[in-house]
Formats: sequence, C-alpha cells, structure tokens
Amino acid sequence: MTIYDVTRALPDIETLRDRCRAMAALELVISGEEDEGYFAYDPQWGPGEEVALMDNGSGDDYAILFTPDGVFGHGFDHESVMSPWADTDNEDGWPGLTDGIPEAFRPYLKEPAFCEDGVLSATAVFWRETGDTQWRAGKVDFPEGRRDADGADYLFELLVAGTPEAYRDFAEDYYETDLPLDAVRHVWSLLPLTQAVVDALNPGLPLEAVATRLARAGYPGV
Repeated sequence: MTIYDVTRALPDIETLRDRCRAMAALELVISGEEDEGYFAYDPQWGPGEEVALMDNGSGDDYAILFTPDGVFGHGFDHESVMSPWADTDNEDGWPGLTDGIPEAFRPYLKEPAFCEDGVLSATAVFWRETGDTQWRAGKVDFPEGRRDADGADYLFELLVAGTPEAYRDFAEDYYETDLPLDAVRHVWSLLPLTQAVVDALNPGLPLEAVATRLARAGYPGV
C-alpha cells in the first residue's frame, strides 16, 4: 500500500480528526503516562491549527495538521529508500513527493518542527483542502519495483483501518496486555469517560489523574 492507497481509503476530514483524537486518548489512558507517547494530539498547535502525531520511538513518525485551509499530512519511514538521507541524490526530498501541493500548505514544507537541515523529514505526503472532495498526493516517482517503499502502509494503517478492533489488536501487541473491546469502543467513539472505562483499560488509574491530560489532547466531555 502506497500513499495513493492511503488517500483513497482515508475518511472525510472530521472523521479522520476524531480517529486521531481517539487514538491519542487511548494512548494516555492505557499507558498512564503524562508525556506524549506513540500517538498524541494537540488541539492548540498553532493559531487555528491542530496536529495529530505518531512517533514509534524507533525513527518513524507522522504529523497530520488540521488547519482552516484543510489538512496537510506527512510520514517518515527511516528505513525507506525514499528518505532524504538514504542517498545524496535525495537531499531535497524524493522526486514528486510534494508536486502540486497547494500554496496554503507550502509553508509546512519548511516548518522547523518537521524538518532537518531545512529538508522535510518525509517519505509520504498527502493533503486535502477545505471543500475538496478527496485526498491528494504528489506525482511520486516510486523506486522501480518498490511501490511499498514510502512506508505509508505501516505508518497510516490504523487510520486507514479506522476501527476500534484494529486499534485494540495494535495496543494489545504493543503494551503486551489484554484490553476489553467495549472499553476501547467507548473511547474510540469519544464518549464521556468514566472511572469504569478507565479501570477496564488501566486498572488503578484514577480518572482525575488522566482527565486533565485528556482535555489538553482535545477529548470531549472531561
């Protein structure tokens, strides 16, 4: 699956935003950690801007910016041959990766938070302007015989799957624990959080201890 498959499978902007918020909330409850973990969400990243983040701690990450102009997203697979640092010929980014990107999103290509030495840390890029009916990507010149080379399959698989079942499978493997599906579904649906739901996902974690963090991550009703 390449970024083209991802853009065909992603839902509308608001549904994607809800998926990102739910994954960040589940991360906070299951891990019990205060710091940003595997998934995070910041509803006040910049003026009128919200951002969903993924960082697996092993060099792979993504950022999805929700702005008044629409959504700009990019992901980085550190093992990809399309990495700007995999080959000196890629120093300005992989050919076609950002071709056709709207002017409204061009400043993000040089955003220091997303760049290293002035180059966007990305092997996959996509966007959707407000009012557009579909997600878009550049005219990427994929390596011959390597149409999975951008890492989009791995980076965005949970957002594409878009189900609490898929998230539970991921989290049970990542945290090496069993998670009740009903509790995962509750948070995935962004329903008001209760102590019972928190106990089901992380026994012994007080709701008060995580409520403030959830509110900062844009979770409604806490």
